Amino acid sequence: MAPASIVLYDIPTKDPQRCWSFNLWKTRLLLNFKGLDYITEWVEYPDIRPLLEKHLPGEEEYTLPSVHLLQDDTYIMDSLKIARHIESIHPEPPLYLDSPLINRLGQHLRGVLIAIQPIHIHLVATRLLSEKSTPYFFETRKQDIGKSTAEWYHEHEGTAWEKSALHFSAITALLKETDGPFFMGGVASYVDFVWAAVLLFYQTLGDGVFANVLKASGDDGVSFKALLEAVQPWSARNDF
Repeated sequence: MAPASIVLYDIPTKDPQRCWSFNLWKTRLLLNFKGLDYITEWVEYPDIRPLLEKHLPGEEEYTLPSVHLLQDDTYIMDSLKIARHIESIHPEPPLYLDSPLINRLGQHLRGVLIAIQPIHIHLVATRLLSEKSTPYFFETRKQDIGKSTAEWYHEHEGTAWEKSALHFSAITALLKETDGPFFMGGVASYVDFVWAAVLLFYQTLGDGVFANVLKASGDDGVSFKALLEAVQPWSARNDF
């Protein structure tokens, strides 16, 4: 077997370590879709900046996903930048990165994430992260939002899903513009990975969270579940 050509830097959960972040899922799904050889290197939250600033100096913020392309020793940060570079050197099968569907999804995806953020940020810390990452995550998020994640969660838990329903149902309607299961009908593309990544993230947060997603979808989750089933060949690899 040929050695891997890409290192994917991912943030681990508690044991057993697996992919959870929707931003990471976008990159993992496209690497699997392209059939590229890669290895996963798990990086805890406090270690992200020390790792990346050595290779990408001068950035204000250091985030994952990031990849290391071993063939030419290139480091790339940000899921869309990674997608564009991978598409340029491995154009088949195509991602359709210029599809207007990406922007159309993005309009409603932002609404979903803004509404549910107080819920999912707290649950990431309390349900998913390791002992090493949790204190860092709590502290940095408190600095960002001006209060503890628990306070933010309890302020919004009664209204978040109701606020998100309009956006979830709009995404369902976008999926239903074709016969599915993908946004482009029978053709998988990057827009599918963007939305499937979010659904996989909510699944990882727990059955109760995902049940709320399906309830808010407008069709009892039929379209969302069909998409997840369709991307399963590329989502099965989530822990190495």
